[in-house]
Amino acid sequence: MLKLARLPDRTPVKIGITVTPDLAHALADYAALYNRAYSDKAEVADLIPAMLESFLASDRGFAKARKNTEAGT
Repeated sequence: MLKLARLPDRTPVKIGITVTPDLAHALADYAALYNRAYSDKAEVADLIPAMLESFLASDRGFAKARKNTEAGT
């Protein structure tokens, strides 16, 4: 048996969302600042998955509730 377990499903899932004009503007501003900071050409759509992952990883209440749900409590 290999030490590395089988990789989880990595098939991308496309999700469409609608945001308010204010949020769209803020996301565009964030992308512009990101691109300046890193000399990159990332689009808002490129940044949103990383932003969501970061948000969920930093939400301790979510992590605790998710762990309790997975444990069956």
